[in-house]
Amino acid sequence: MLKVKDTLRATVNLTFDGRVVKTYHGADAAQRFDNEVQVLKHLETRGCPFVPRLLEADREKLRIVTTNCGSRVERVSEDRVQELFAELRQYGVRHDDPDVRNITYRQQDGRFCVIDFEFATLLRGEQPAGPQ
Repeated sequence: MLKVKDTLRATVNLTFDGRVVKTYHGADAAQRFDNEVQVLKHLETRGCPFVPRLLEADREKLRIVTTNCGSRVERVSEDRVQELFAELRQYGVRHDDPDVRNITYRQQDGRFCVIDFEFATLLRGEQPAGPQ
């Protein structure tokens, strides 16, 4: 595995078969784990095409495994950042950390994607269920 992030809140590794393994630690680790799992499940049921898919969730180990959404981007225009996070709201989720570090680029389809939902908020009843 290749370590791609190691902070006070989480360690993220990329497996050789392309999965992303995120382990939570530090303050409120269990709460952040629960929130990210809930948000990723919600986005999957809404058919959001530009976020990782949750493959495994182990609450005892505070670890999730997701699909890979591409490579982190170094730069993207502020307008595009705002558009991307606004598009996410159409699926009933406010990211709450709308920073470039939470955007990846999926080369297979040329799509910017959003990652890292541990601080996201579900917008129950405030947004439509997704594009028609």
